[in-house]
Amino acid sequence: IYASDPRFSFILLANNVGKRKAQIAAIRSSSGDLVLNVDSDTILAADVVTKLVLKMHDPGIGAAMGQLIASNRNQTWLTRLIDMEYWLACNEERAAQARFGAVMCCCGPCAMYRRSALALLLDQYEAQFFRGKPSDFGEDRHLTILMLKAGFRTEYVPDAIAATVVPHSLRPYLRQQLRWARSTFRDTFLAWRLLPELDGYLTLDVIGQNLGPLLLAISSLAALAQLLIDGSIPWWTGLTIAAMTTVRCSVAALRARELRFIGFSLHTPINIFL
Repeated sequence: IYASDPRFSFILLANNVGKRKAQIAAIRSSSGDLVLNVDSDTILAADVVTKLVLKMHDPGIGAAMGQLIASNRNQTWLTRLIDMEYWLACNEERAAQARFGAVMCCCGPCAMYRRSALALLLDQYEAQFFRGKPSDFGEDRHLTILMLKAGFRTEYVPDAIAATVVPHSLRPYLRQQLRWARSTFRDTFLAWRLLPELDGYLTLDVIGQNLGPLLLAISSLAALAQLLIDGSIPWWTGLTIAAMTTVRCSVAALRARELRFIGFSLHTPINIFL
């Protein structure tokens, strides 16, 4: 449909070299002031570009992301949970980070970048290695942290809505979450020196993102060991986890004005397993 339209230019790479190489090829061939990254399974609301461009009018902002929702939310019980997970990630985590101009990960489905800032970072972005091999995961988080290290702010635009397809069964969801977790742990070390320059809250936030899931898993394993070794029920551990989950889900339900967020408590055992 668009092949003969002069407004569009298509780049067909010789083979599948991954998202990062494809991004870099497109960015280096672009000419506009701003670059919009959209995943292939994502549908943007009609006003998304306008709202992101308005945010990018400030030259100090290097990147901005929109709010993500699950386009297949009603498909399975898991897609309903993931939709709530996205709401919390965007409207709690990203929104809080945006108060300091430092969203720590501008997500791939809907992220706008300043091309002049990208031009400064592409060589670093392309040359990232992990365990001696070129990195093939965690592109969004790594590029965002490079933006922050270069002195640019990163922002969140809650009314720029992007609907993306999410995993509808556990196996692909586990693969996705493990890939994201590796990225979070790896790029935390990259961001560690950056944090003191930003804000104490952001340091606490990043520590919580990394230590929280590990402590949750360790406490669950310790409780299981107690049950197996001496036969006593670790009710205190279970009660603490249940209370924390109930408080978090209740606050989310109040903020979103949707009772369905109470059901997000089902996400806790999945998180412990991960």
